[in-house]
Amino acid sequence: MGFMDTFRASRRLPVLQVLKASVATIAAWLITSWLMPGPLPIFAAIAALLVVQPSVNQSFGKAIERSIGVILGVIVATGLSLAFGEHAWVVLVAIVAAMLIAWGLKMTPGTSNQVAISAILVLALGAASPEYSLQRIVETLIGAAIGVVVNVLIVPPVAVAPARRDLALLGGELAASLDRLASALESPQSPAQVQQLLLEARLMRPMRDAADASIAVGEESLTLNPRRSSHRTELAEMRTLLERLGPIVTQVIGMTRAFFDHYDHSVADEPAVQAIAEQLRRAGHDVRLAVHLADVDPEPPTSAIPALTAPLVVRPPASGHWILVGSLMEDLRRIRAELVTDETPS
Repeated sequence: MGFMDTFRASRRLPVLQVLKASVATIAAWLITSWLMPGPLPIFAAIAALLVVQPSVNQSFGKAIERSIGVILGVIVATGLSLAFGEHAWVVLVAIVAAMLIAWGLKMTPGTSNQVAISAILVLALGAASPEYSLQRIVETLIGAAIGVVVNVLIVPPVAVAPARRDLALLGGELAASLDRLASALESPQSPAQVQQLLLEARLMRPMRDAADASIAVGEESLTLNPRRSSHRTELAEMRTLLERLGPIVTQVIGMTRAFFDHYDHSVADEPAVQAIAEQLRRAGHDVRLAVHLADVDPEPPTSAIPALTAPLVVRPPASGHWILVGSLMEDLRRIRAELVTDETPS
């Protein structure tokens, strides 16, 4: 990891969020200055800046976190100032006291830091009198409210696109893995090729987890969001599709592992294996079709007709590959149960 990577994010924040944070901060500064003439409205500006989050639900949470932290920090600073007067060492005591109180109340790290920061600001910016402290609390509440309002009114964020992207990537890789396994069953493979096949199949696990996390973020972004009605059905369909694809990922990894464990060059000569390879290609087509019909991937498959029809029936293998064939057949049956909508898994 380079020096620049220690403070740079992997992705930029959406420019809209940057603009909304700027609007909220400026609005909080101007409105609070108008409502409460006097000291610079630093507390309001900071609250508005921090409250604008990637989702409306997170904005409400951050507003509550900020408000509680400021109230507690102001109380700590006011109490110490009234007890010991205005001395530089009081600031240090306030920091320790604020952190210990937050720890004792089992507050989150963000709220704990907010308590200490608020105590420092109150002691550094003005006399910690009860009147001054009350004004800073009110100022913070105004700024937090403005941040929430701005995030709600100006295109409230909905995290649907990342969920669609990650689910499309998973569907594409799953179909490709089925095709790769089919090709490996049909022709002799070198040890390196068999090893690579297994490694590529296992890469689907983090892709499945990424899709699940993205959908969860999308669902969270709809909480308290005025735009939720137009996206709730879309995310629900994505969740349903992921619940269908997830078991297939497990089955394909298991099939690839069985192929890896029991492979020899005579596998391709087994008639049952050739029939299984054809079914795997059909399953790959149906995975692409399912992803397309769920409006996740705009690219349609070559055919809009499901390729999996009647369950595969094969004769007992003539060679010694009955363990591999049996394992592949069972996993193929489970894959078919997920893809053929008029049947349910047994």
